[in-house]
Amino acid sequence: MLLKTFDSCAYYQFPHLEKYADVAHGVFTRKGGVSQGPYESLNVAIHNGDRVDDVRENRRRMAQTLGGNVRLVFCTQVHGDGVHVLSRQDVDSLDERRIVADALITDIPGIALVIQVADCQSVLLFDPEIRVIANVHSGWRGSIANIVGKTVRVMHEHFGAKAEHIRAAIGPSLGPCCAEFIHYPTEIPEAFWCYRVDETHFDFWRVTRDQLMAEGILESHIEDSGMCTRCRSDLFFSYRRQKVTGRFASVILLR
Repeated sequence: MLLKTFDSCAYYQFPHLEKYADVAHGVFTRKGGVSQGPYESLNVAIHNGDRVDDVRENRRRMAQTLGGNVRLVFCTQVHGDGVHVLSRQDVDSLDERRIVADALITDIPGIALVIQVADCQSVLLFDPEIRVIANVHSGWRGSIANIVGKTVRVMHEHFGAKAEHIRAAIGPSLGPCCAEFIHYPTEIPEAFWCYRVDETHFDFWRVTRDQLMAEGILESHIEDSGMCTRCRSDLFFSYRRQKVTGRFASVILLR
């Protein structure tokens, strides 16, 4: 990934998305905001105990980094497999508390789809042929529910997106080094046990890759950060490491 800065905000970009002029994206680090304590400093989550005014300032800074004249769209993430297609008809009545979903899709320019994470995967999707984007929140429960596969199918059904055209990017998240599930026999279906890297650790990055390719996305069109949030809690919020913590943002929008 490519590390960039704007004023005080530091964010990463994926090279195979960065080359497209009609899409903007960024995985923001925890640096460059005003939040204090366990939320230091660019926390974008408004309902996790941080001061609301600080979160609003953090979100303003993030919008400025993305170009200023953009609308940030959040949702209430519930670790499910709900996919919300953002239409032109409902854009004026958006409220993140009303959109209960773990994936957002749109073809509307200027609308920044935001996923909030602190160990879970964010998966950015972009079809450059028909200009459709998606942003997916996939923790281990989302992986088991195959929310990334469902999102690709909704992109096809609703917009006509073709899997072979879609570019995918897997953001910083809990890596196989730290994705430990000591109770996995009762938490994770046996079909996923082949993704164990030792007795109790799982490679959910590989799960996502396989699920994307199962939908027809080309392996060469998938890029992952290779960055573990628990190992790099200096850069990213990590619930596994800190418990009480903020959320960093993964964002994509059509210009």
